[in-house]
Amino acid sequence: MKNWIDGKRIRHGVAIVICCIVSMTLYAQETQKIMLSGDGGENSVLWDFYCTAGRNSGAWTKIKVPSCWELEGFGEYNYGHDQNKAAEKGIYRTTFEVPKTWKGRRVFLVFDGSMTDTKVTVNGKSAGDVHQGSFYRFKREITDLISSSTLNKLEVEVSKMSSNASVNSAERDADFWVFGGIFRPVYLEAVPETHMEYSGIDAKADGKIDVEVFLDREIKHAKVKAEIFELISGKKVGDFSSDPINNAKKIRLQSVIPNVRAWSTESPILYKAVITLVQNDKDLHTITERFGFRTVEVRERDGIYVNNKKIRFKGVNRHCFWPTTGRTVSREQSLADILLIKEMNMNAVRMSHYPPDKHFLELCDSLGLYVINELCAWQSPPYDTKVGTILVNEMVKRDINHPSIVFWANGNEGGFNFDLDTLFSHLDIQKRSVLHPFGLFGNVNTVHYITYNSGIKDMFNGRDIFMPTELIHGLYDGGHGAGLDDYWNLMLSNPLSAGMFLWDFADQGVVRTDKNGILDTDRDHGADGIVGPYREKEGSFFTIKEVWSPIFLEKKFITSAWNSEFRVENRYDFTNTNQCTFSYALSRINSIEGDVDTIKGKIDAPEIQPGNHGLLKLKLPQNWRTFDILYVTAKDPNGSELFTWSYEISSPASFADRILKNMASDPNSVEFSEDDSLYMFKASGVSAKISKATGLLIEVRTEGGEIPLNGGPIFITDQDLQCKSVKLLETDGSFRVDVSYDYKKGGKAYQFSWKMNGNGILQLDYDYRPRDGMEMAGITFHFPEVDIEGAALIANGPYRVYNNRMKGGSLGVWEKEYNDAITGEVWEYPEFKGYYSLFYGMKLRCATPFEVYSTSEDVTLHLFTPKIQPLYDKNKNYTVPNYPIGNISFMDAIPSVGTKFGRAEELGPQSQRHRFKSFSGSPNMKNRLFFKFN
Repeated sequence: MKNWIDGKRIRHGVAIVICCIVSMTLYAQETQKIMLSGDGGENSVLWDFYCTAGRNSGAWTKIKVPSCWELEGFGEYNYGHDQNKAAEKGIYRTTFEVPKTWKGRRVFLVFDGSMTDTKVTVNGKSAGDVHQGSFYRFKREITDLISSSTLNKLEVEVSKMSSNASVNSAERDADFWVFGGIFRPVYLEAVPETHMEYSGIDAKADGKIDVEVFLDREIKHAKVKAEIFELISGKKVGDFSSDPINNAKKIRLQSVIPNVRAWSTESPILYKAVITLVQNDKDLHTITERFGFRTVEVRERDGIYVNNKKIRFKGVNRHCFWPTTGRTVSREQSLADILLIKEMNMNAVRMSHYPPDKHFLELCDSLGLYVINELCAWQSPPYDTKVGTILVNEMVKRDINHPSIVFWANGNEGGFNFDLDTLFSHLDIQKRSVLHPFGLFGNVNTVHYITYNSGIKDMFNGRDIFMPTELIHGLYDGGHGAGLDDYWNLMLSNPLSAGMFLWDFADQGVVRTDKNGILDTDRDHGADGIVGPYREKEGSFFTIKEVWSPIFLEKKFITSAWNSEFRVENRYDFTNTNQCTFSYALSRINSIEGDVDTIKGKIDAPEIQPGNHGLLKLKLPQNWRTFDILYVTAKDPNGSELFTWSYEISSPASFADRILKNMASDPNSVEFSEDDSLYMFKASGVSAKISKATGLLIEVRTEGGEIPLNGGPIFITDQDLQCKSVKLLETDGSFRVDVSYDYKKGGKAYQFSWKMNGNGILQLDYDYRPRDGMEMAGITFHFPEVDIEGAALIANGPYRVYNNRMKGGSLGVWEKEYNDAITGEVWEYPEFKGYYSLFYGMKLRCATPFEVYSTSEDVTLHLFTPKIQPLYDKNKNYTVPNYPIGNISFMDAIPSVGTKFGRAEELGPQSQRHRFKSFSGSPNMKNRLFFKFN
């Protein structure tokens, strides 16, 4: 059975010999590389392929390499929790040429990742042991198996499930999608006969540098020399060499480089080490490594320090994942993820639960993110010691010199093989600390999913450094930003807090090629992200961005006496605020249709050292009080927005008065009538009917027909109510209907009054006194969710809020198109339905449009009720808060939202039911609404 790919494809397509490392000078005997596959992007290479079971099995065909075969139409999809998972195998074949210039070199076949057991033969001969473990770079020497004069035949057999039970437990039974295939690049690597296998660099922030070089064999009369260059400029900053060695496989050399610039996430300065093995004054082999000068310390019962500065990690867990390619991820996709992570003002990422693509770490180095690099093991049991030892070696040797990596993680949530802990330190010249995510190890407590202020002699109430490596578990629209403000403020107040890592970055929604291309998150299992499968931003994205902004503006309400200053806290670790840029914008809203006047200006950046406070002084025009909203924007030294804060200048009452000009209407132009059951107002083509029995709005009509807003205002309460009175009052020809309700158990509930102005605007005044411990408070109306086109909102937007996720939005005019998004299942963001805080006004766009304006501060609009996720048991779904009856509500208190694992009450002060001292001098909740129907 002969199904080899035409060698011309390799010769003229991807068999381009390139230097593995680019340097400023051409060095002899560098490592050289030939790609046999694509790089994970759009340039995948077709190999012959045979799938043993499942879809499209039993026949030779073609497949992209790298790829996950399920996404290419082969085999069966499985999530890690599935029982009786498919165990198909994939057999790959291709051919390749070896350059004649490689004669005398040793040639290795390199796989960056293959899921999972991988058996390799070259020209019909075994290339070594079957490799077990999916996420690790492994090599097989094929020097004696290849020919430089003929095409070489490569066959690879990949088993989706491993023959090693511990590999299946660690990787295949995990809480993530399980794929099969050669999912990362494959290439040939040529090195000199005597060569360096790998090197480790320990470069401290003070310029001390220690280099270990590991050779393939013991040699005599040899040394290693190193030249250090600035990566960007290419400027040489130092060189040094080892003492001569005899009969050694490891060579160590040390030096001090003066005036180095330290690496951190705020200043990711990289250097390049050109390392050459020399024997008898002859250069044998040269490699180049990127690295950074930085010092990482875990100081017991104190904190985690980078470059002598205590650090708090603002992190997230990330899978290597893309909907159409599974675990095959391109460099461009890694870059996009890192930019999104940094856009949220995060400084750290945990590799959950396996080492990522090499290019992801390279980009973390150059763009600046702290990394926890993790040996795969979802939970117990972990890899056995034999296979685990191989995989730790492969992970550390590949990733040792990345300055972004500040910790190794030996498994996850009990999946710890303690035999492997010392191996990390043995291999790593930097002696990075090893974590056991979920427990106390290495002087850092990483316990997962703690509640607010939890711990008995640990966490918030202990003596050890604590840094939950999973926290505020996202699911649908819950978790992540919900409760983060409270957690973070508590952590800032605790010197033992080293920060946290949210779970997780992106929804794992995979394209099901076996189900007509649907996006599948395996119900609730994969819908945990801050962003959607294609990186659609959810509401928490912006909450996190504000809470974790390194420039923090203290809470401020602007009054006429304001002195144009904001108190600022610099929460950077190394950056002075004078390296940032600041600006302001003033907006005057002339109509709800989006007619806005805006003026902008610059703000002088104050000089505030990290960790200190200062003043941001604005030079505003004299007429600034005539505007409605002030925006203040801070940008980082690279010009990226940290956050834009919005501040109310005009009150909702003054805004409504200016927009509606309702005071100019003639009350005598209102027609009033009544019958046995109704009071009726009519003016300017608008008529409204009020029930004499209940005082509720029964009907509104215009010349265009009925406006189906009715059945309100209903008081939002869990108590039974009774109408106490409905009274008609007349003053100088002006009519008003006053209504009062009591609780059936006794006591006043709420009261309201109706009035129509001469311009047809219907005015509602309402008044109530909240009870202590309320989840929701306010009034609500019925309005059918039929033929809704969208809404123009003047409110905090564009995303909905919950009581424990108020931050992240911006006050302004938001044009929102209607959608029926179900967060985590239908990814249309921002969602249309939900709660909107700082409500000023709305125009509902539908077959029967109308406008409504509020005059009270801090009112939240409830605009229709979102659907509950149908794929998850609603009784276990803590991420669906309660909503009032009715579809349009005006609220003074709204619920909080929970996480995947817990109710909202566990997340801190902002997540509790609302407290109110009823027996006190505090005023009632009062508001006036204007409904404009014409």
